[in-house]
Amino acid sequence: MFDKILIANRGEIALRVIRACREMGIQSVAVHSTADSDAMHVRMADETICIGPPSSTDSYLSIPSILAACEVTGAQAIHPGYGFLSENARFVQVVEDHDLTFIGPTAEHIRVMGDKIAAIETMKELGVPCVPGSGGGVPDLDTARKLGEEIGYPVIIKATAGGGGRGMKVAQNASEMERAFLTARSEAKAAFGNDEVYIEKYLTTPRHIEIQVFGDGKGRAVHLGERDCSLQRRHQKVFEEAPGPAINAEERARIGKVCADAVAAINYAGAGTIEFLYEKGEFYFIEMNTRLQVEHPVTEGIFGVDLVREQIRVAAGLPMSFTQEDLKINGHAIEVRINAEKLPNFSPSPGRITQYHAPGGLGVRMDSALYDGYKIPPYYDSLIGKLIVHGRDRPEALARLNRALGELIVDGVDTTIPLFHALLQEPDIHRGDYNIHWLEHWLEQALKAD
Repeated sequence: MFDKILIANRGEIALRVIRACREMGIQSVAVHSTADSDAMHVRMADETICIGPPSSTDSYLSIPSILAACEVTGAQAIHPGYGFLSENARFVQVVEDHDLTFIGPTAEHIRVMGDKIAAIETMKELGVPCVPGSGGGVPDLDTARKLGEEIGYPVIIKATAGGGGRGMKVAQNASEMERAFLTARSEAKAAFGNDEVYIEKYLTTPRHIEIQVFGDGKGRAVHLGERDCSLQRRHQKVFEEAPGPAINAEERARIGKVCADAVAAINYAGAGTIEFLYEKGEFYFIEMNTRLQVEHPVTEGIFGVDLVREQIRVAAGLPMSFTQEDLKINGHAIEVRINAEKLPNFSPSPGRITQYHAPGGLGVRMDSALYDGYKIPPYYDSLIGKLIVHGRDRPEALARLNRALGELIVDGVDTTIPLFHALLQEPDIHRGDYNIHWLEHWLEQALKAD
């Protein structure tokens, strides 16, 4: 087992890893920019080291600075959290070349799954169901038009190197193809330096279902059920729950086994999430995230496992501490993402926290790096906390979420807390009757009403 782990991240996820390390008796090293010198992850770690100025390019994304921090502190392994360098194959390769351990999958697995076209081809070979589409990059508009007719409208054009909704456009019919295709390529080039796009059938009312998988890197893997992440704004998740209210036990077992078998076949190591669109009883693969997800706590809530602890164990060469037969769903869990954003436009709202009080009680977990007097810097993602609740069933979890939101106090900045108060008044939310377009439509109507 490792004696010391460096955490190449910040905020609540850095704290999450620090806590796992402390429970395992492992020393933790927090890196930070000058803007994060008073951050909670810096206060909580056993050692800290400044790796650069506020810009993430010069700090949290600086590979030489992170490697130098490992050398100075004697850290043997690096946990990337999520975001930043967590899915950077070159970083993983450099880490391994310096005789350090990356707590996550191999560089090759990250590289393949980071290329959307290669990921789709790999998953097809492994027997994972995929959305009908081009099966590769689309070189020009004429080809795109032909594919649109073959696949059948509506279709969606996506950047092969994409993520976060960038480089993604829908063509409802043939007349919209030119604008959608050229816009997607332009956005992809600007965002990722790569204008290659591919085309898929656009499902009209799907849910976003993701399967949590975990492998030991030696041909053994399990699945930990699904999460429903359909409530999204601009392709960004805001509300996640497990198990999914639209998935039955038979479907869960079927798609779970397909995913576990797929990652076992490629000797995948650590945590991963295979994401699907789900419509009319069918699953369609869209991508695989080769890291820990923001919403991993809802899976931990219903299975009673510590996924970060398990990541560290597997990276250290130990076997997984559970089998598929050990994993039994217990109750229902929901997570809402608390962002420092001003409604209704969701514009960033950095600033000083004048008062912070986290909710508590049975079945309530608050993952956050906030404290009274903390100044949220303007340089990073606006996520400032995750409120996770667990109940014996979905109605109890929703009631517990409503209660916990009423206890949560974050003063000094605007947040998305009012959004969740409003959502919990909606009958569709209580019925679990929503899809990936529901929240966008609801927000549009709410703005009109105002």
